Amino acid sequence: MELRQLIYFEAVARCGGFTPAADRLRIAQPAVSAQIRNLERELGTKLFERTTRRVTLTHAGELLLTRVRAVLAELDRARADLDRLDAVLRGQLRIGVTPVLGSLDLPAALAGFHRRYPELAVTVRTGLIAELLHVLDAGEVDIVLGPIHDDLADRYSARRLVDETLVLITPPDQVSTMANADTLVAHRDEPFVCLPAGSGLNAILTRAAAAEGFTPRIQFEAPDPIGIRGLVAAGLGVAILARSAATADGPPIGIRRLKAAPKHPPIGMIRVRNRTISPSLRAWQEHLDLELHGR
Repeated sequence: MELRQLIYFEAVARCGGFTPAADRLRIAQPAVSAQIRNLERELGTKLFERTTRRVTLTHAGELLLTRVRAVLAELDRARADLDRLDAVLRGQLRIGVTPVLGSLDLPAALAGFHRRYPELAVTVRTGLIAELLHVLDAGEVDIVLGPIHDDLADRYSARRLVDETLVLITPPDQVSTMANADTLVAHRDEPFVCLPAGSGLNAILTRAAAAEGFTPRIQFEAPDPIGIRGLVAAGLGVAILARSAATADGPPIGIRRLKAAPKHPPIGMIRVRNRTISPSLRAWQEHLDLELHGR
């Protein structure tokens, strides 16, 4: 049994005759008739009742048609999958990544993606969210993984991946005897370490402190969460920091859960809303969904 015989058989059944099927297939009508006869001979049964006016399926033909259409549909899906794979492997993927990713294990996700698409070129660019959104706009990266702030512009489309929380970090040897040490206001007289003004974390700290009735004295600025942790570990102040950054490998610090912790934006994928999604990017999005949610 040959594939072309099944294709011809389905076409005759769909078109209701040999001539219209041949026209649809763009081949000579005798070729269609010959292949159907060969198929019937191989199966040992008639598939069509032929009259001068019409061609109809026999009972055997009806049974076969159901199976043939399922086979051809599966072949179409296989072709689509192979075409998509070819498009993915001929592309490239450029990912912008912030230092804070919550529980997302990016190295493991990238390793699994590489095993699946070993020939796909993937580059990763790191930075703070404002910088990465700028290069996303410029088309220098295809997608950004990082915090989805409430004021994210409408030109972006964002999909939440994992949640993140904020904690207070202190020098490792700091032993607090003050009341309500698990509140932000209890540390109002201490120097704070934070990201520069204009950053999301700086805005979160400023708003949270204002809600508790004080203005934080940001005495030291760091370029990234790793820098914040280093300055706090050196005894230069306290800070609020994403839990994933506070508990990662690094110099020792004290970590305190705040009674009324400021809300940290969820971590997600951010792309330009009206920009075409490449096959490589779509494959990455589907891979992350599968890694995180098993779907």
